[in-house]
Amino acid sequence: MPKKVLLDVDPGVVDAMALCLAVFDPTIEIVAITSVGGNVPAPLAAKNLQAIIEFLDPPRLPRLGMGSEPDEPPPVDFRHVYGIDGLGGTPLPVAELRSQHPAEKVICDTIRSDPENIMIICMGPLTNIARAMVRDPELPRMIRHLYITGGTTTGRGNVSPCAEFNIFADVRSARMVFHAPCTKTLVPLDVTNQVMFTLSHLDRLPSETYKLGQLLRSMILPAFNAYRQCYALEGIHIHDLVTYIVMTHPEWFETQEMAVDIETEGHLTRGMTVFDLRNIPEWPHNIDVVTQIDAKAILREIITGLGDAANQME
Repeated sequence: MPKKVLLDVDPGVVDAMALCLAVFDPTIEIVAITSVGGNVPAPLAAKNLQAIIEFLDPPRLPRLGMGSEPDEPPPVDFRHVYGIDGLGGTPLPVAELRSQHPAEKVICDTIRSDPENIMIICMGPLTNIARAMVRDPELPRMIRHLYITGGTTTGRGNVSPCAEFNIFADVRSARMVFHAPCTKTLVPLDVTNQVMFTLSHLDRLPSETYKLGQLLRSMILPAFNAYRQCYALEGIHIHDLVTYIVMTHPEWFETQEMAVDIETEGHLTRGMTVFDLRNIPEWPHNIDVVTQIDAKAILREIITGLGDAANQME
């Protein structure tokens, strides 16, 4: 039986790639997708989500929820990497929904409809998840499993010297979710940075004779150029895709139960995920953290899955 999954995304090129993979994956059932501000502001994230789903036209249309801006303005976004629209300038027409359902309501309704049987994959800041937990305090105990892209166990960040972007973008929401009483797995930069998507991998994706092949190249090639200019890297990191594969193929990963908190105030350390790694930790363990991955298997699975998706779209 397919796993029931709710995706919380901030599309973004990599989140868009994850959507292309997920909505055609026969091993899971996408019951809902919610947008959240992150790589791009919340209104643009909502528009991108609608445009991608309209383009993909999946066999089973999930319920969509649109996130609003966080209580504090996001300190940074990644449009310098992913383009002014977050999708590398890819022209995706969209008939925007007139009646947009709030993301936190969709999350609460979806989990309530099938308690303890739906997993959530968080690919952006945790604004929507925190708001859903405020809206329904019983919600955490009804979530089967929460997968979170974010944080770093070594203290080496990607948006500041010690903070990862998704946590940094909404630190108070992240702290609330990290302390929520639900089963959680964190997929930190320490492992996602090990997976680099390069031009050789792009060449193995569906060709431009496929609709999906055209979309992927239109989005990914500008991201390659931006990564080369901004980070001097010959490829792009695909953090959120790694988290998706963690959920679908847990046999390829090792995890360790850890105690973690989030710095919300520090001038230099805002957004840092602080782990109690002392021999006798004083903090209670509150999250499973992915510590080892099979990078080659992840890339093979992504390329195979996108090829299958391309065939289903034709």
